[in-house]
Amino acid sequence: MANAPARWFARAAARAWTCPPAPRDVPAFHRALPGYAPTPLAEMPPLAAELGAGRVFVKDESSRLGLPAFKILGASWGIYRALRERHGLPDVPLRRLREAGSVRLVTATDGNHGRAVAAMARLLDLPADVYVPYGAHPAAMAAIKAEGAGLTEVLGPYDEAVRLAADAAAADPCALLVQDTAWPGYERVPQWIVEGYSTLFTEIDEQLAAAGAAPAGLVAVPVGVGSLAQAAVTHYRSGSARPAVLSVEPDAAPCVLASLHRDELVTVETGSTAMAGLNCATPSTLAWPVLRRGLDAAVAVSDADTARAAEDLAALGVSAGPCGAASLAGVRAALAHRPGLAAETIVLLNTEGRAANPFLG
Repeated sequence: MANAPARWFARAAARAWTCPPAPRDVPAFHRALPGYAPTPLAEMPPLAAELGAGRVFVKDESSRLGLPAFKILGASWGIYRALRERHGLPDVPLRRLREAGSVRLVTATDGNHGRAVAAMARLLDLPADVYVPYGAHPAAMAAIKAEGAGLTEVLGPYDEAVRLAADAAAADPCALLVQDTAWPGYERVPQWIVEGYSTLFTEIDEQLAAAGAAPAGLVAVPVGVGSLAQAAVTHYRSGSARPAVLSVEPDAAPCVLASLHRDELVTVETGSTAMAGLNCATPSTLAWPVLRRGLDAAVAVSDADTARAAEDLAALGVSAGPCGAASLAGVRAALAHRPGLAAETIVLLNTEGRAANPFLG
């Protein structure tokens, strides 16, 4: 395992890197889901004044398709594509998948992804089993159970929960592993999950234009294994707008930051953090090559940083859990290291509401 690195990294050449875009049919799929609506992009003039930006916006994922986090975007598209492949079906309406045969969905989670998988299982009338690591918030576990999924608590960290979920799925011919991190030999479903997140960034582009704002110049993304950051880099390195993309991790689990410093994928020893959904030891093997080339900057923040950020966002009318508040904490820390990162338009991703992962204590 790698030693904890410095809390800051930047690569000036990242903005010149290019890659293919996400599939163009992903937003149309999400628009057809029951209850779909774009999540708010809320302007925050007090934060613009603080951060030295022209305009600051918060993409508020505290209520996405009835759940308090963004993860349903990836889980829904990933499950849809995986079931189509399993049943040999072409592009079909979601209701056809209910009739194609029973499949048991299996995943591991720190909270939000597992609840999203459980919600899709309920929508499709499929069974689901969710593995959670030691220290998962009781409210997150209760929410997964409330969706009708089975829940297994693991006496180990997130990576151990992932291993046990993968072993359980491999032992059951009726099971389908729906994991939002990749490793050698398991990359197709994680790639579809990443593609699902692209809808979030398409919405941001449209909402900034509707607000008469300049395109994003700096986008802050909370990072666990790096899948959402992979989606962000893919979106912004495949189009004309080329903002700086900043990853934000807990200082207790800075696996992407450590990998960037070493210029190779590494595993870090994790500690305890309120940012449960970001408490990951190893980056996704799918995300790492994209982040290595296209991520402008990375920063690690403390639980105290995110608690303060969450309080400040709440005062501005935004419900943010620890992971969601990490974006604001990360931009504050990043600008202290590199004031030149300030941009005309800054976008902060509030990836979860307070209900998704309440602060402990």
